[in-house]
Amino acid sequence: METQKNNPWLIAFRVIFTIALLACIAYIFRNSLQTGAQSSARSQAVMQAVNETLGKVHLGPVSEHVIRKTAHFLEFSLEGFLLMLCLRVYTAHFVRHMSWPLLIGMSTALMDETIQLFIPNRTSMVTDVWIDMMGIVAGLLVALIILLIVRAVMAFARIERENRALREEREQLRRAQQEQEHERLAQRAAHRAHEAQLGHGEINSEAPWENEEEHSE
Repeated sequence: METQKNNPWLIAFRVIFTIALLACIAYIFRNSLQTGAQSSARSQAVMQAVNETLGKVHLGPVSEHVIRKTAHFLEFSLEGFLLMLCLRVYTAHFVRHMSWPLLIGMSTALMDETIQLFIPNRTSMVTDVWIDMMGIVAGLLVALIILLIVRAVMAFARIERENRALREEREQLRRAQQEQEHERLAQRAAHRAHEAQLGHGEINSEAPWENEEEHSE
């Protein structure tokens, strides 16, 4: 991948998003390492809280199966979101390299289901892999849309700055031309005044000769 020019902000975002991604993957694997009883107890606690909330708006109830599949989708959506953000801070051409987060997301999903094969009272299902991948794609798309919106806004702001700079440059050039024109007019007026003074001096220098001619007559 082509990397962007290093700067403190970019390095900071790389560290933050990379740590967040690793923490998300660790959380997914931690859930997979729980036994069937532990996982079921957590799912039932979440189901109870969700059903209580839905009951207040006269909706529900939802089953434990729905809770578990929704949890799969949401945690992998978060991973897909973070994968796209990590891709963005490591390369400016994130759209071109979208196969990388898809590959990492698929690897995480397969490892997640593989771990569950060795955990007591846990099962591994192909449908869970598909749900996980749907979450990865959903997270990637959400992050991609946000990144494209941010890129469009930044491009628009850059164009506005360039247009403002061009307008200021044209205004400065116009003022310089006006000053030059005023200076030329002032020089022309001064030149005419100087010529007028010279012409008046020549007239005065001829006057004594005229008076002398009048006396001789």
